[in-house]
Amino acid sequence: MDSTHIEEHDTFTHRVYYSAKRAVKSHASGGNVLIVATILALVVANIPGINQMYNDFWEQEIRLQVGSFNIFSHAGHPMSMLQFINDALMAIFFFTIGLEIKREVLVGELSSFKQALLPIIAAIGGMVVPVGIYLMLSAGTDFSSGAAIPMATDIAFSLGVLAMLGSRVPISLKIFLTTLAVVDDIGGIIVIAAFYSTHIEAMLIVYALILLGVLFLGSVFKIQSKIFYLLIGTIVWYLFLNSGIHPTIAGVLVAFCIPATPVFPPKKYIQTIRRSIAYFNAEDDELLNRRSILNKDQMDWLKQIESASDKVISPLQELEDSLHPVVNYLIIPIFA
Repeated sequence: MDSTHIEEHDTFTHRVYYSAKRAVKSHASGGNVLIVATILALVVANIPGINQMYNDFWEQEIRLQVGSFNIFSHAGHPMSMLQFINDALMAIFFFTIGLEIKREVLVGELSSFKQALLPIIAAIGGMVVPVGIYLMLSAGTDFSSGAAIPMATDIAFSLGVLAMLGSRVPISLKIFLTTLAVVDDIGGIIVIAAFYSTHIEAMLIVYALILLGVLFLGSVFKIQSKIFYLLIGTIVWYLFLNSGIHPTIAGVLVAFCIPATPVFPPKKYIQTIRRSIAYFNAEDDELLNRRSILNKDQMDWLKQIESASDKVISPLQELEDSLHPVVNYLIIPIFA
């Protein structure tokens, strides 16, 4: 193996290691919260008297209404708390999954098919075998329609256990598990789209696809505004919700439209920072040490730094980083 191949292999290994380490760090502590939430739910759901209140809570109606328009409505009816979690909060979860999948395809474990082949085979086997066993046991009964339930991998639980074991777990296992998780999520998304969508409203889907096209063009023309993508993405979610297609699919599709390339390369960002700092260094030391209202020039220099900071981090990375705590510490425990 020549030096070029060795260097390429080392670079790829470093990317994979960093990607796996980031995934474990993002999900592991959330996995601990998930375990606690699950134990609490099991306890409350099995206490006589309290369990009825617990079950009634999930049937409460959710409204976000302006006049007669309620955004949290499905086919003209308000969502229950359970529907809100499954159709709204989980759409945010799948949005973050979509961001992760796009990142992994670009620079992570899924960027090399050879590297990802073993986890892909394991993930497919982990989905097909449980479904096959379930279908054999439920054949000819009303329960056979729930075959997709055992195909899901509780990856948050697995990463939570790995986090508890710390450095005693080899990094190769973490890489394997995080890659498996991504492939398993892709499989789950396909199953939801294919088998859990009913009463399709074609025109609403057409409108949603048009808006997805607008988002895609925004990515092509490097529109960096997160509000642009989140606002239009929310409309796409609402259209999917009322079209008959499971709305979590909207979360994934919108995520695929988020730009992964920043406006500034790191070098230009560093140059902007140095230039702005040079202006400050030229200021009087006594003035810099004083706690006072900034003058107009100082405000402009700081705004240049702020603007450059926004442009050196891609919307995909910033949204993924911002949403992980919300998903791991709030949405997934509530779902559990």
